[in-house]
Amino acid sequence: MARRRRQEDPINHERWLVSYADFITLLFAFFVVMYSISSLNEDKYKVLTESIEGVFQQQDRSVKPIPIGDERLQGQGQEGDAQVPEEGQPPDPLASIAEQIRDQFDGLLGDGQLHVRANEMWLELELSSSLLFPSGDALPHQDAFDIVEKIAKILGPFDNPIQVEGFTDNLPIRTALYPTNWELSAARAASVVRMLAMSDVAPQRLAAVGYGEFQPIADNADSEGRARNRRVVLVISRNVDSRRQAAIPAE
Repeated sequence: MARRRRQEDPINHERWLVSYADFITLLFAFFVVMYSISSLNEDKYKVLTESIEGVFQQQDRSVKPIPIGDERLQGQGQEGDAQVPEEGQPPDPLASIAEQIRDQFDGLLGDGQLHVRANEMWLELELSSSLLFPSGDALPHQDAFDIVEKIAKILGPFDNPIQVEGFTDNLPIRTALYPTNWELSAARAASVVRMLAMSDVAPQRLAAVGYGEFQPIADNADSEGRARNRRVVLVISRNVDSRRQAAIPAE
């Protein structure tokens, strides 16, 4: 018996329409993109070009030291001289503060009981604790009020935030008021903050921090190193907005 032949499917002669439709869709999308590019907003283009020009034409923003006194500051931890602002620029507040401190406390700077350190971001005034407080106490000497009052008169006209930091040596302390060096260092920082506020420095600019014995700048093995570690540091920030403001709930 002869085998029945399978009927072949007819050839579709219109498959080219699918490819043609895809091509037309892509061509339409291409012309839409070209039209949108040709209709560029001139105002936005001007802002973009000015921004790019500003990036390439702005001055160097790298951290630069602020000179204080007769020596040039090479980095944090060294002392130097106040920088003279360029013509047409407003006076540098940190450089102005540093120069006034140098003039007012030239003797303490020479004795090594006061150190001034600075860079582009902040200014540090480091005072030996012996200038301000008796050993193991946060109640200031009478002379401390005169020193802090002079500093306050220099800092008062400015708006820069001030953080007062207390540091101690590693000799343990255990009293009713100060169970550890943390409490002692924090109490000393708070005492300086209170004296500054009493001398008309705006309280909202001030903060007190106690570091205890844990950030020494000298070896605690001898009395000289321990004396260097007992210190109070006033850190004056360049950024007047650096103090975080508490959020005020909306009514």
